[in-house]
Amino acid sequence: MTTFGELARARTSLEGDDLEHMRRLVATWRPLADLSFSDLLLLAPLSNEEGHRFVVLAQTRPTTGQTIYPADMVSSVVDEVERPMLTRVWRLGEVVEADTPAVGSKERVRVQVIPVRCDGRLIALLTREFLPNLGRRSGELERIYLDAFQRFARMIADGSFPFVQDEDELETSPRVGDGAVVVDADIRVRFASPNAVSSMHRMGIHAAMQGMRLREIGFDEEGIAEAFQTRLPVVQEIERNEVIVVLRAIPLLDSGQITGAIVLLRDVSDVRRRDRMLMSKDATIREIHHRVKNNLQTIASLLRLQIRRLDSEEAKAALAESERRIRSIAIVHETLSRDAGDVVDFTDIVRPLVRVVEESVSSQDLALKFTVDGDAGEVLGEVATSLAVVLNELMQNAVDHAFADRSEGTVHVQLTRRSEHLEIDVEDDGVGLDPAWTLDGSTGLGLSIVKALVTGELGGSIEMRDTGNGTRVHLRVPVSVVRVEV
Repeated sequence: MTTFGELARARTSLEGDDLEHMRRLVATWRPLADLSFSDLLLLAPLSNEEGHRFVVLAQTRPTTGQTIYPADMVSSVVDEVERPMLTRVWRLGEVVEADTPAVGSKERVRVQVIPVRCDGRLIALLTREFLPNLGRRSGELERIYLDAFQRFARMIADGSFPFVQDEDELETSPRVGDGAVVVDADIRVRFASPNAVSSMHRMGIHAAMQGMRLREIGFDEEGIAEAFQTRLPVVQEIERNEVIVVLRAIPLLDSGQITGAIVLLRDVSDVRRRDRMLMSKDATIREIHHRVKNNLQTIASLLRLQIRRLDSEEAKAALAESERRIRSIAIVHETLSRDAGDVVDFTDIVRPLVRVVEESVSSQDLALKFTVDGDAGEVLGEVATSLAVVLNELMQNAVDHAFADRSEGTVHVQLTRRSEHLEIDVEDDGVGLDPAWTLDGSTGLGLSIVKALVTGELGGSIEMRDTGNGTRVHLRVPVSVVRVEV
C-alpha cells in the first residue's frame, strides 16, 4: 500500500516543508470532517501540470454524517474539464463553493474548495463535499459546528492550520462526537454539545455553562489557557469524582489573534480503569515470577547442601543435574519478573544459562569455552521454560560425552529466527558420535527429557549428527508456539 508521502513524491512536486505541512494536515484533520458533516479530499497538482490536473492525496469521512465516497478515492486524478473550479481556485487562491459532479461520478454534490497555504505559498487544495438534500436537520449544533469549520477553513487558507507542533491523533484522542465545547477568547462557553454536557454531569458539574468561564463552574481550564498562551493544541487528562476525561483544546485564530477554541472531551474512565487493572495484573504476575525464581533458587541451594553431605558419587551427580535443571528454569522466571507480559526475548535467557553451565563444568582438568551467536527473538514464557531446560540438557550432554578424554574444547550455540520457526544448534568439537549410536535408541535421562519436551510439548523436531569434527544437535520449533516479532 502506497503511503501518503510516497504518493505525493511520486505524483506531485511537493517536498520539504510543504510536504510536511500536508502530512500534519492529514494527521489532524478528522475533527474538521466531523464539524462540517462532510467528506474532505486533499488534492495537489500533478507534477508539471500547472493546475490542469490534480491527484487526490488523502481523504477522510465524517462520523457525524453520511459519506458520499464509500470507496477509496486516494490516487484518483481530476482534470479541469471535470472540475474547472479546482483550476480557478488554484489560479486565484480564493475559496469557491458550487454544485459539481462528485469525483468519478455523475451525481451532483455541493463542494467548497479551500486553498492550502504554507508560508504564504499555495501548495494544495482541500475540498469539503456533501449532499445538501441529505444533510442533517439544521439546528444550533449544526450551525455552531459549521461556523467552527469555516473558521478552520480560513486558517487553512492563510497557512495557520495545521499547527507547526501539533501531534498526530491517537485512537484515544477525543472526537467531535464525543463532546465539543466552543469557547471565546475569554474562555467563556458559547456552546456545549449534549455529549459534552453529559461528560460534565458525570464529573459532578451541573451548573449552567452558557456564558460562564469554565473555572467558574468548577472545570479545570488550565489546558485551554495553555493552548491560548502557546497558540498550539493542548491535550490534558482531567480526573474528578472517579471520572477521567481527556481534553483536547484546539485554538482558533484570525489574522494571528486568538478568537476562541474548540474543546473536545472524551470520557475515558473505563479505558483508564482497564489500563490500571492491567498494570496491576502485570505487577502481580512479575511478583509471582520473582517469588517462583526465589523459591527455585532456594531449592537449588538446598540441593547443593545435600550434595555436600553425600558420599555416593552417583547420588552427587544425580542431584547436581537436578540442581542445574532447576537453575535453568529459575533464569526464565527471573527474566519474566523484569518484563511485563507473557513473552521474553529468549536470547536474554540463553546467555546467562550458558554462563551457568560454563561455571559449573569448568575445572583444572577441563577447560571449555562456550559461545553464542544469533538472535532467537521473543517466545512465550512457557515455551522459554521448556527451551531453557532443553538447552541446558544439550550443553550438559556435550560436556559429559564429547570431552571425556580431553582437557579442552568448545561448545557453540547458534540461534536462528525464521518466519515459520525457531532453530537452535548446539555444536561441539569433541569426539563425535559412535557410528552405532541412534537418538531413538538412547536411554539417558537428559536426552529423554530433551526428546519429550521438543517433540511432545513444543511440537518440534530434533536431529543429532556427527560433523566429522564433533557433534551437532539441531532443534526446530514451529512458529505456532513462538510469537513472531512484528
